[in-house]
Amino acid sequence: MRGIIITFAKIEDGKRIETILQRNGFSDMVVCTSGAQTLSECERFAGGLVISGYHLTDMYYTELKEDLPEGFALLLIGSERIISRCEAGIMAVAMPLKVYELVNTVKLLTQQHQKAMRPKSKFRNEEEEKLVRKAKQLLMERNHISEQDAHYYLQKTSMDTGRTIVESARMVLLLSEGE
Repeated sequence: MRGIIITFAKIEDGKRIETILQRNGFSDMVVCTSGAQTLSECERFAGGLVISGYHLTDMYYTELKEDLPEGFALLLIGSERIISRCEAGIMAVAMPLKVYELVNTVKLLTQQHQKAMRPKSKFRNEEEEKLVRKAKQLLMERNHISEQDAHYYLQKTSMDTGRTIVESARMVLLLSEGE
């Protein structure tokens, strides 16, 4: 079973996040106030997502991330100032919280987690892979971003438009030709 563990120093903050997610179709959630409690709850689930504040009652989010068992992703919720100082590779949502941003990010992370847990199979042919790589390269050069950020952009665009990542890559390349 996979779940969502919501961890904030103040239980009320965690309960608010839980309510938002429940209203948007998420289930299998638990709210914690400490890192130790969160790590204990991880044993109940075979993987999932930990949504955490910056400072918990017994540790910071960085310590929690280091101690999370394999199969768990971490989503940090904090101020712009805190998020701007995060290490690379930390997915974060800034406060004040926008519900659609939180919900879309949680959906994306849970989908990525489910996909990562599935056995690997090749969904795209070589030509489509080449197209996606070319679009990512263009985004990286034009916007001065990492490959991970370029891939995230293509994924987000795909989700927002209801297209596949290959179709989104085609659109990026077509739009760049018009420039």
